[in-house]
Parts: sequence; structure tokens; C-alpha cells
Amino acid sequence: MKLGIVVASENALPSAFAVFRGIEKSAEIIHRLGYDGMELALKESDEITHDELRAILKKNSLQVSAISTGQVFAARGLMFTDSDKERRAELWKSFTGFVDLASEFGGLVNVGRVRGSIGKRSKEEAEGLFLDLMGQVADYAEKRGVTIILEPVNRYEIDYINSVDQGAELVRKMDRPNFALMPDVFHMNIEDAHIGETLIRNREMVKYVHLADTNRLSCGDGHMDWDDIFSALGKINYNGWCSVECFPVPDAITAAERTVKFLRERYI
Repeated sequence: MKLGIVVASENALPSAFAVFRGIEKSAEIIHRLGYDGMELALKESDEITHDELRAILKKNSLQVSAISTGQVFAARGLMFTDSDKERRAELWKSFTGFVDLASEFGGLVNVGRVRGSIGKRSKEEAEGLFLDLMGQVADYAEKRGVTIILEPVNRYEIDYINSVDQGAELVRKMDRPNFALMPDVFHMNIEDAHIGETLIRNREMVKYVHLADTNRLSCGDGHMDWDDIFSALGKINYNGWCSVECFPVPDAITAAERTVKFLRERYI
């Protein structure tokens, strides 16, 4: 397994969820702490050029683990379940940009809350809108060797696809070879009765894993059953990325350092 950590650009809004901010200035710290890569939390693909990113990665011996897209929802209000044609066209443009970036860096694009909500509509209507546009994105991504990874998010943040089993059901409905699951153990701690068993049950779909403790603090600073999680990952022979998405508390460097020390000594 490889260990990454979430980084946003310097111009990300305060609401952007990332451990570090500033891709270039954070890369040296991340490498020094012992991480293998960065998960880039972007609201637009042009926040960094291919040349700039290539140079940063080479200088700091890092990889991109994935492109995450939470800011597309949080900062720009776009989502796949939206019925408005103009906003759907804007979302398509943004995601093709992310896919083009991921085709060189990491090969994975995350879909978290940007999948959208159900709201007052029927689940069937909202899901139909999701499947239509996401199907187009997945087909575009497949031609470029990129996989889309769906992140189930707990019920307090969105009303659509909360548990990993629900995510697995949607993956089956999508029926694309490059559409998979991205379990986040923080959300699983709320929604999935048995984290390890759920990972094992959906083993063939697990492509990427988010890590944080039960309180969203550094791994090891809550009451998460890490033995259960990493035992399950071992049983399914998972060898992909585990990416840290914890609060930068008391500060980003301390949180990242605590987490990498905890995980390297015990599991990765």
C-alpha cells in the first residue's frame, strides 16, 4: 500500500477540506514526513498546469494519488443530480478537465458530494440524472485510462449514497470497468455497521481508501478499530492508495506527522 495526504491549492476557499494548502510549498513537507504522494483537492483542473505539477512531483519524489472534487460541489454548487442543462454542461467541462489531468497524474478522479442530492425528488429521478452524466464522464475517462472512484458520504452531509453497500449498488448500476468504490473509514464509522466486513464484502470494487479517525483527527487520536480495517485490507490483498483526510489540528504538520508515524509503525 502507498500513503497519500490531501492537499488543496493556495486559493482554495476556507471551506475546502484538506490537510495542507499550497501544492508547491506543501510537497517538500509531505515528502520529508514520509508520504508517497498527494491527493489534489481542486475546484478546477487549471489551478495547476501539467508542467508545474510534473516539476513539483519530480523535485520531491512524490506521486499524485488521486484528484478529488469536493470543492466543485462546496465552492461552485455543481452536482451530477442537477437537472439544469447549463450547470450540467459546466460540470461536464470541469470533469473532462480533471480526467485529462488524471490521465497523466494518478489515473483516479474522486466523486464525493459532487454526485449530488435527492432532495424533494424521487430517488429514481435523481439517480437517472446521475447515471446519465456520469456515464458520459466514465466513457470519456475510459478512453484516457482513468478510473472514477465513488466515495460514500455520511447522511449528515448528503442524502444520496451514504454507505459503502449503497455505493456498491450504484457501481453495479453504472456497469463501467472504470467506475469503482472509494471507501472513507470516517464515513464508514457512521454508516457501516462493520467496517472490515464491509470492505471484504465489496473487495472487488475497492480502488482507493480515505483515512481519518472517528473524530476526524489524526489516525490514532480517536477510537477507530485500525486493526480491523487493515486486517480486512490485507485479506482482500489491497495494494492501492490510502489517503489521509483528517483535520489539520492542532496544525497541518503536526496532524500529518502524527498520522504517518502511527500508520508506518503499525500498518503501512
